[in-house]
Amino acid sequence: MTVSGKLELTIKINELPNAATVENGWKSFEIDCDGQIVSVTVKPKVWKKLEDAQANFPMWVAAVAGKMGQPTEKGFVLAEPSIQVFEKKPKEPAVAG
Repeated sequence: MTVSGKLELTIKINELPNAATVENGWKSFEIDCDGQIVSVTVKPKVWKKLEDAQANFPMWVAAVAGKMGQPTEKGFVLAEPSIQVFEKKPKEPAVAG
């Protein structure tokens, strides 16, 4: 007997991907996750979050989340992608006491 579940993926990146502009100004890029290539296509408004992070934060991390979509030759498509960006603060050096 199986229990139904929901598979959600979150991929963390900390650099702006090299994206291609596709139909309607959407941006398409790939993320290499340990040899598994994840293809992502997002709306211009979502892509702007990454551009803003690159421009405004010296260090940042983005969580690219979605569902596992269609398989590709080298991996799969990330379906229903969303992006959240966070500024990374440098860690304070530990003070020996």
